[in-house]
Amino acid sequence: MTKDQPEATNSPSTGFSSAIRHWLPWNIEASEWDIFWASTALKLLLFPSYRSTDFEVHRNWLAITHTLPISKWYFDTTSEWTLDYPPFFAYFEKFLSTFALLIDPKIVDLNNLNYDSWTVVAYQRATVILTELVLGTAVLGFIRGSVEPPVQRIISAALFLHPGFLIVDHIHFQYNGFMFGILLWSILMARNGNKLVSGILFAILLNFKHIYIYLAPAYFIYLLRSFCLSPAGRIQTKNFLSLANAVIAVFVVSLGPFVLMGQIPQLRSRLFPFTRGLNHAYWAPNFWALVTTVDRALLQYIKQTGADIPINEFGVFSTSRGLVGNTVFSVLPDVKPIHTLVITVAWQSICLIRLWSNPTYKSFVTALTLCGWSSFLFGWHVHEKAVLLVLIPLSLLAAERQAYFRTFVIASVAGIFSLFPLLFTPTESIIEVAYSTLWVAFVYAPLSRRVYEYPKSITYVIMDVLEKVYLAGFPFLLLFVTLFPIWASRRRQDNGEPDAGYSKLEFLPLMATSVYCSIGLIWGFCRLIFIYHYEETTYQGQLNEIR
Repeated sequence: MTKDQPEATNSPSTGFSSAIRHWLPWNIEASEWDIFWASTALKLLLFPSYRSTDFEVHRNWLAITHTLPISKWYFDTTSEWTLDYPPFFAYFEKFLSTFALLIDPKIVDLNNLNYDSWTVVAYQRATVILTELVLGTAVLGFIRGSVEPPVQRIISAALFLHPGFLIVDHIHFQYNGFMFGILLWSILMARNGNKLVSGILFAILLNFKHIYIYLAPAYFIYLLRSFCLSPAGRIQTKNFLSLANAVIAVFVVSLGPFVLMGQIPQLRSRLFPFTRGLNHAYWAPNFWALVTTVDRALLQYIKQTGADIPINEFGVFSTSRGLVGNTVFSVLPDVKPIHTLVITVAWQSICLIRLWSNPTYKSFVTALTLCGWSSFLFGWHVHEKAVLLVLIPLSLLAAERQAYFRTFVIASVAGIFSLFPLLFTPTESIIEVAYSTLWVAFVYAPLSRRVYEYPKSITYVIMDVLEKVYLAGFPFLLLFVTLFPIWASRRRQDNGEPDAGYSKLEFLPLMATSVYCSIGLIWGFCRLIFIYHYEETTYQGQLNEIR
């Protein structure tokens, strides 16, 4: 992908925005400032909103890193919310704790569990907004030097305003905007040809949150093939040593102190707790959600018909019912971590082979998306929030052409909807639905006009209709998950039995959400695989013929 010169600024900012503009590397347009201030105002208004246990998790990490010496960070069990992120994030919490102490010393009191005064709420939510500026500057960087600045401006705005960040960071509470900002900076450096910095930034990101290891295979192949090897396949010694030494230096800074203290086994046990089971308590909308549903359906079939099929009694009461703990199937064979690893690596390999033979920027972003997608669909104990690993890099491909755009729409609608159960309070539920609907409308209208292609065959017509039917099902799914608990509650009251029937079905709305969203995400994954390996080659051949 070729980049143009940075575009000129047509409408300079005024007032306070104009003053800030001089301290930034780019001239920020008035419309870009409008988006920033409007989104910041909304996030400030969300300060009093619902917050999950993750809020106390991060408050406790502030206390751990401030109160204890580094040798005890990964051993402390004062709270159940122990430190389980890599060292760079622990250093990050240590940095934030310095200012927390000045605002309210009780925030960093290790024994002050579940502290929820207005000072800690305001401070921690403010740190999410401030650190998200890393994301803001990254998406601006994509506009500067873009081939089509107006289109890239829409995509950048969509990334900065993404409902996933609003739901997961600014209400539920995490720091995904900050870390995805580092990822996007790394991708931006790859687009601009600065592959050494791209690799360094990704190494830094891995030491902030290890979930990004899902994307590591794509980085490894891309940097090895396009930076460390010549087009003829000869090793570029200088490039290879520069990248290797830089990445090693990052890991030495991060892990060095813990290596010297002999704490790597303890660190590993905190970062990779394979004993947590196949499914998260709230099933992520992936392949294993479908498998688990099939297992529960088979169990009910056996109970109703008396079919002579062996049942694992442990599986009847396991986490395949949406509880916390290990997952044991009642009818189907159990799945082990090694099984998920083999399946994930196999799907990733399909993408990586293509990337090796065609190490372009666009191929890299596609392979990066598919690596994250493979891990989300087939990984072990995947959290629902990990869908952002798919949705964020996929957004960069949304305006390539119709095939990518439709994949982006299906995955975005399914992925964002799958995050809705994270917020179960009425006000926040209304906010997430309204905001997400506006976001989809904002992105869909301008991009669909730009990339629309009339279906080329009857197969594409049928596929187009089925995809539209699937997308049209989400309003009905929303009605079901909203009204079913109300209906069940009234039925309990009418029967005068608090637990009559509904106790067996209380997980049904969540299961319906996971299953329906998983269908869209699995279809989107297969769609992108097909585009990457077959349709893209055909499309480029057609373009060459036209030229």
